[in-house]
Amino acid sequence: MSAESNTLSPGQTSTDFNQDLPLHIATLTCVRAGKSMPFAREEMSAIDKAPIKSPVAVNFMGLTTDEQADRKHHGGPLKAVHQLAPATYERINAEFSLKVRVGTLGENLTTEAINGLPEMTESMVCIGDVFQYGGHSGNGQDISNDDASVQLRIVQPRRPCYKINDQIGQFTKVPNIAAWVSKQGISGWYFQVVRDGIIEADLPVYLIERPYPFATLKTLWQLANSKEKYDADTIEPWLAIDCLEDSWKKVLAKKIQQD
Repeated sequence: MSAESNTLSPGQTSTDFNQDLPLHIATLTCVRAGKSMPFAREEMSAIDKAPIKSPVAVNFMGLTTDEQADRKHHGGPLKAVHQLAPATYERINAEFSLKVRVGTLGENLTTEAINGLPEMTESMVCIGDVFQYGGHSGNGQDISNDDASVQLRIVQPRRPCYKINDQIGQFTKVPNIAAWVSKQGISGWYFQVVRDGIIEADLPVYLIERPYPFATLKTLWQLANSKEKYDADTIEPWLAIDCLEDSWKKVLAKKIQQD
């Protein structure tokens, strides 16, 4: 079968940003980092990320002051920086009658849209998008040449794990919120660092590249988690995305309907 009607096919584009790039889309409202500390189940975790009040360096492994306790499943060049939409917390709190605060679930970056543009969410951002955090537009300058600013490329969604349950479980007895978050596809995304630099709160955020406008994270999540099979024309464009992390390509390849 073909992709579901509420997903974008490769012939379609996300209409939110059919404008010339680079485009100033948001403000970076908070930068967070964490230290590995004792956590639930006699394990260590750095899911508690605290706001950083001063500029911090970012290299290919992420924020230099940030840690990950479980390096098998977190961190590394293809999970260097994590961003999560504040709307995720609004949805969790509304669904479970909670008051979970923004920053509880381990994200490094929080943004706020400007000029009536949509927020950065899984429905808006695409695999391959490159965002620049910092730089100033105007005077005919090319902001991408601002060497001090950080450039980050989206390479995969974040897969929710049991630590979301343990983290929120400090405040509530609601079971298995991670499964609900996974079903909704609202767990955020991971960046690969394209250009090292310095990052801090209140920087402007620019979308500077969108090579795969069909490849929203929402669509990827729906395809990867569907029990259906799809025709090759739906799946193969995803397999051709160089920067999409390999484990997601393996999942998608199994979704091709065989004749």
